[in-house]
Amino acid sequence: MRIEWINPEALRPAEGGLSRRSFLKAGAVVSGGLILGFFMPGSNKFARAADAPKPVYAPNAFLRIAPDNTVTVMVNRLEFGQGVHTSLPMLIAEELDCDWSQMRGELAPAGDVFKDPAFGMQMTGGSGTIAHSFVQYREIGAKARAMLVSAAAEQWKVAPAQCKTAKGFVMGPAGQKASYGALADAAMKQPMPATVTLKEAKDFAIIGKPTRRIDARAKSSGKQVFGIDFMPPNTKVALVARPPVFGAKVAKFDAAPAKAIKGVIDVLEVQTDRGGRGVVVIADGYWPAKQGRDALVIDWDASGVEKVSSAKQMADFAALAKTPGAVALKADTSKLAAAPKKISAVYEFPYLAHAPMEPLNCVVDLKADSCTVWAGTQFQTADHAAVARTAGLAPEQVTVNTMMAGGGFGRRAVPTSDYIVEAVHVAKAYRAAGKSGPVKVIWSREDDIKGGYYRPSHVHRADIGLDAKGKILAWDHVIVGQSIIAGTPFEAFMIKNGVDQTMVEGMGAPYDVPLNLTAHTAKANVPVLWWRSVGSTHTAFVMETLIDEAAHVAGMDPVAYRKTLIDPKHVRHLAALDLAVAKSGYNKKRLPKGRAYGVAMHESFGSVVAYVVEASVTKGVPKLHKVTAGVHCNLAVNPLSIAAQVEGAALMALGTTLQGAAITLKDGVVEQQNFGDYTVARMTDMPQVDVFIVPSGDAPTGMGEPGVPPLAPAFANALFKLTGKRLRKLPFDLQTA
Repeated sequence: MRIEWINPEALRPAEGGLSRRSFLKAGAVVSGGLILGFFMPGSNKFARAADAPKPVYAPNAFLRIAPDNTVTVMVNRLEFGQGVHTSLPMLIAEELDCDWSQMRGELAPAGDVFKDPAFGMQMTGGSGTIAHSFVQYREIGAKARAMLVSAAAEQWKVAPAQCKTAKGFVMGPAGQKASYGALADAAMKQPMPATVTLKEAKDFAIIGKPTRRIDARAKSSGKQVFGIDFMPPNTKVALVARPPVFGAKVAKFDAAPAKAIKGVIDVLEVQTDRGGRGVVVIADGYWPAKQGRDALVIDWDASGVEKVSSAKQMADFAALAKTPGAVALKADTSKLAAAPKKISAVYEFPYLAHAPMEPLNCVVDLKADSCTVWAGTQFQTADHAAVARTAGLAPEQVTVNTMMAGGGFGRRAVPTSDYIVEAVHVAKAYRAAGKSGPVKVIWSREDDIKGGYYRPSHVHRADIGLDAKGKILAWDHVIVGQSIIAGTPFEAFMIKNGVDQTMVEGMGAPYDVPLNLTAHTAKANVPVLWWRSVGSTHTAFVMETLIDEAAHVAGMDPVAYRKTLIDPKHVRHLAALDLAVAKSGYNKKRLPKGRAYGVAMHESFGSVVAYVVEASVTKGVPKLHKVTAGVHCNLAVNPLSIAAQVEGAALMALGTTLQGAAITLKDGVVEQQNFGDYTVARMTDMPQVDVFIVPSGDAPTGMGEPGVPPLAPAFANALFKLTGKRLRKLPFDLQTA
């Protein structure tokens, strides 16, 4: 891996700040120290969309300075590999003037105070952590620093302006020096400054510097406790036998064989997701619970629920794509019929499982008057409300603790809170059976892959007319797929004119093309959800392979052709593309025999990633050798995390091209169940990845997902040069293309 990052000295100051920010002092911890919290009485667009009452934000801790001079930052997100456990403390450390060795991170529980400033709910998603909290966390650090300086100045009988800070210490004009830890209690008595002046980018000592992760040592040594490791005293383990067809019920079951397994405590019928019913086996540990579940004899009732079969669904989608849908973008298509040159294409995309390394899990300790949950959740606010609702408790009686998670890619952010709600139902059934104590519901790998939720399947139909020189005259495009937004709290502002905006995102821009875009929302008895980079997982592939095909029809170099289409206002796209091209040696470096270049770029979540890849084909099997990335994410807070995100995203996207990377259904039952029949990319598939970041001082944009979309089309474009075949489906199949 190779990475280049920005020089903080060259950065411009970040613009603006978040208004309507107030800070509250919240009493010192038992060991003493300074605690800062904040509340934001501003807008909550999710609450407004649901016509909910204005939320009340209570004080809560964001920052703790201990007597030993360590600084613990409450991370208001889920850390599941993306690096927020480090990047958010970096923001506070910068403005607080701390030495990086002082910094610690702690995942915050569910709480109003920890809501995302932009989304109005506590969540991790949309690649929004740094983009939304860049000013927020810096302000917390700056206000804490001001209070520490005031405390020191008061003790030394000097003006605060005469004091300086560095590496966790306050220095006075006469050589006085005190650590933050020593000043923390006194700082709590200081008034909270109404406003602070944040550092200019030229003065950054931590932001913009490649910084090793706080949690790296614990994770690499095996000491890190993830959700799946967490077992409070007296916890019992539960495995649920879920219906093979989504929403099916239990007709009858025989619990005797399961109860005969040593260690099995009880076997109970429980409610599952989507109105279904299942059977839970509760035991002293995972193995007896699994053995007990394997021994169950269950007759399922799938009457009254749709039984999807993938082949028929794709055929139905393709037929529907021949007709126009609801309008997303309107353009004149009158020149299409008489265009001298034409491109007609139908694309197919399968369901995809999230398949994180750590399967789902949730610990629930349900009592008569309280419920405590431990889970690696991306949706703390929604899950907290769902727990209270399911348990029949008031919100203040519920605690949801955020656990470190081993991946998620969207699966831990479910509007229905499916796996959390199910775990509470298990705990309720356990209590109803006269038992007490924590219950931990664990999903096996098979449960995770067969049990949804999935990236929706889609069909695209495109008809493009070009003039004799390859200029695009008209482009008619139809997309068919399920909506991931319908029926969720996001529906009110993310479905417009009947079009789920996530289904069409990434279509058109940055290219100045006459795109007429419509969409059909299909319904199917398959639970669907966002998947890393959401709609861009399919729209980028279609756009970037079709633009490449148009370049071929025009007889132009793919990079040069793209530049003729890019609206000049999209300077970030051009910068990312130029950087990737320059660093890759595209069309200047002679490639080994049998290799070819492929190019693609895409913007998602405010960031642009351009890829130039090198690929080959041996005996019909494609191989990706090298990826050069040009990234424009504005200010790069931690270049190491950005590089890691691009590397991981490239590998994950590569996995979608490999044979077997598809979820298929037959008679309503998912056919795949583990990594033996559901392909994910492995270490042996990993290409060389070089990451280059465009220097910028503008406010950061998201980087958790943007590395995914352009990889597969860049790979496909390289394979066309090698084989002359245009790939219209994922995963790739050169034999049938």
